[in-house]
Amino acid sequence: MSEPTSAPHRTHERHRRSWLRVFLPVVLILAWLVAAGLGGPLFGKVSEVSSNDQTTYLPASAEATEVQALLGDFNDSEAIPAIAVFVGDAELTDDQKTAIADAVTAAPDTEGVSAEVSPALLSEDGRAMQAFIPISSDADLGDTVDALGEQLREAAPAGVTVYITGPAGFSADLVAGFAGIDGLLLGVALLAVLVILVLVYRSLLLPVVVLSTSLFALCVALLTVWWLAKAGVLLLSGQTQGILFILVIGAATDYSLLFVSRFREELRVTHDKGAAVMTAWKGSFEPIVASGGTVIAGLLCLLLSDLKSNSTLGPVASIGIVFAMLAALTLLPSLLLLFGRAAFWPRRPKFEPEVVAAEDGMPARGVWAKLAQVIRRRPRLIWVLTTVVLLAGTVGVTQLNASGVPQSDLVIGTSQARDGQVALGEHFPGGSGSPAYVVVPEGSLQQAADVLLASDGVESVSVTASDSPSGSAPVTADGIQAVGAPGTPAPEPTVVDGDVLLQATLTDAADSDAAAATVRDLRVQLETVDGLDALVGGVTATAVDTNDASIHDRNLIIPLILVVIMLILMLLLRSVLAPVLLIVTTVLSFGTALGVSALVFNGIFQFPGADPAVPLYGFVFLVALGIDYNIFLMTRVREESLKHGTRDGAMRGLAITGGVITSAGLVLAATFAALSVIPILFLVQLAFIVAFGVLLDTFVVRSLLVPALTYDLGRVIWWPSKLSRRNEETRR
Repeated sequence: MSEPTSAPHRTHERHRRSWLRVFLPVVLILAWLVAAGLGGPLFGKVSEVSSNDQTTYLPASAEATEVQALLGDFNDSEAIPAIAVFVGDAELTDDQKTAIADAVTAAPDTEGVSAEVSPALLSEDGRAMQAFIPISSDADLGDTVDALGEQLREAAPAGVTVYITGPAGFSADLVAGFAGIDGLLLGVALLAVLVILVLVYRSLLLPVVVLSTSLFALCVALLTVWWLAKAGVLLLSGQTQGILFILVIGAATDYSLLFVSRFREELRVTHDKGAAVMTAWKGSFEPIVASGGTVIAGLLCLLLSDLKSNSTLGPVASIGIVFAMLAALTLLPSLLLLFGRAAFWPRRPKFEPEVVAAEDGMPARGVWAKLAQVIRRRPRLIWVLTTVVLLAGTVGVTQLNASGVPQSDLVIGTSQARDGQVALGEHFPGGSGSPAYVVVPEGSLQQAADVLLASDGVESVSVTASDSPSGSAPVTADGIQAVGAPGTPAPEPTVVDGDVLLQATLTDAADSDAAAATVRDLRVQLETVDGLDALVGGVTATAVDTNDASIHDRNLIIPLILVVIMLILMLLLRSVLAPVLLIVTTVLSFGTALGVSALVFNGIFQFPGADPAVPLYGFVFLVALGIDYNIFLMTRVREESLKHGTRDGAMRGLAITGGVITSAGLVLAATFAALSVIPILFLVQLAFIVAFGVLLDTFVVRSLLVPALTYDLGRVIWWPSKLSRRNEETRR
């Protein structure tokens, strides 16, 4: 091509690139701004499309789920029962009993309370009364329970304390516990990240740029998840919502920090901010996508969970990670392209190509350069001692009681429902108001009742009967008993598709270990009766089935996640040995985090135990997210190894990535620690395990164990790739 033709062509090409550099970032920023503007108003509205009802998340095949589906047919109502407990300072007087009865009769005046309120029942010791008050399923549970409690306390006579407990009371506690997710949790997480970024970068603008990237990613993720939940495609709970918020903020910030680090490196060797952004994008794309892909792969393994609370977290959190990656690879580069060096004000990176050339990619000063020199001298001693210390920390795992906790202990701090349950147990059978429901064929009613009555854990048995004034009739060894004045015939049980519904009042609190043992025993005993096809449900059975499903999920999913992540690492690092060692170090870190957490939970916080899902969630986040830092490190180590050999490459990778990975670890630990502001036991325990585990992985595993092990092994760590067979300099 002649010069007169090529010169205009080159000019046109320069104009086209210049136009793209200005226009494309603006379009991307506007697109993110519009999407975030649509998602932002949905904060505070997640409760409209979420549910905290445990039975919603049980497998369809669980007995408790099947029974729950039938209750509405027997009772012609899907109301949630609340138990009002009235406790006197002494034995209740006739006037006090009358005032309590009148207060209960007026309970339906409270908005959201169903009209089918039971009469107040007196305890055997005469010091307490209880009433069953149904709350409409479409009412605002928290507001209704609060209003009901206020109304009953105003109407109660002097000397009488009123509690609202039962399923509605405990559910209201959970609603109140999750109330701070949209405001408090997000505010604390963002403030923690802002403080860390300001301290690390000593810049005012860059933290705003990074946090804007994270917040926009969260808004768009919430927009997507909210509409999918509204359409019934996904299930949302307060727990899932909190994890989504923290995960997106933490992951998007981590990915952004990796990109910013690469961008800053390039600004030292070029004045062209566009070229710096493009080089940073090329260098960041693979580790960001690999890290995000690893997290997504681990999360999607949760789809195999029996519990829907676990299986639905997989796609919800994966959607969040997708938008975290997209924001870090599109929105952040666009913002940096507009601001250039000004993004780092007042500490703008210097243009110093001579210094960079003299360093040859290896920082000569700084903590990480010094640490690299220490590891060079004693690599084997360092990784052996580090491994021994981590192994010692895993001993505490045996102290972790992750077999489930009572419903009354799910909320940390004061709980009216918990206090009410204690008062209920002091004056009535512990399981009052939360019976075990048993569905049996009509012809087997008495056989099933006899099995229930023979159990030491059952106080009494009744059968649902629509023509009974109270909606049920007592069942004894002599059959169904009459209710009402002498001579009144025994009511007929309500029959649905040939089945009847028995209600067994347990002697122990419905959420106690003793009640769970009773339900398990009843299921076994009922199965031994020939021809008796019984289903056992209720609050206690729901907890039993939930714990069993959680344990099944934990045993199935943890090994699967390990295999999936290992395969991804093998593809990324083109090696077999390196991924195996990285997985082993990450699992070791997880074991130490879990062991130390168990000792802290038992010895310092004195928690009553842990949900079986706590180790599973801790594993998913620590392994999937913890492996991110190894990915950030080892992809850079491999890149440097191709130029300088494995041992030099390992030290260069450590020195170059040390600052950014440590910053990312601090950010992720801080965001997960923010979960502890929500007074829900599960989230507080998860916050501690993940935050401590991330710090352990950041400052010990990734800073000492992995670099020292890589240096000691040398090129063999890349086996069986060609890199493992390259001739390198002898070990220094």
